[in-house]
Amino acid sequence: MDYIGIGEMIRKGGVYKDVPGSTTDEIYQNISKIVNLPDGMTSEQLYNALCAREHVLSTAVGNGISLPHARSPIVKNENDQRICVVYLKEPISMNAPDERDVFVMFVLLTQNSQVHLKVISSLATLFRSPKFRKALELKAGEAELSELIQELA
Repeated sequence: MDYIGIGEMIRKGGVYKDVPGSTTDEIYQNISKIVNLPDGMTSEQLYNALCAREHVLSTAVGNGISLPHARSPIVKNENDQRICVVYLKEPISMNAPDERDVFVMFVLLTQNSQVHLKVISSLATLFRSPKFRKALELKAGEAELSELIQELA
């Protein structure tokens, strides 16, 4: 998985701004109702999968970023894989390693653990870029994120 693959997954998943909620459960409930889901997946399935994983261990990775995902793959077809970028209306505490409140979530919907790990690795590399993190802080849209991903590739 290269950065261009990440850009395509974000295009499929979409970018959502000002998603409300004061707890992860509330936020996941709101996310599951607004994101573009693959055929055959219900908002309830997504909500339950995200909550189940979050209750095991926080998906916050630091720098105000979280990577919500299911404990096991919930996407059946490779073409249905996506990343939904969700900017929160108000940052929330998610027990991040650096103790920063989370303001943006990259919701990962992948087909298998190999792809999942490659996506996380690529995102981790992007998150190390000060320019990319600054774009997230400014709530960059899909086009801006795609351009930046191509630039950093």
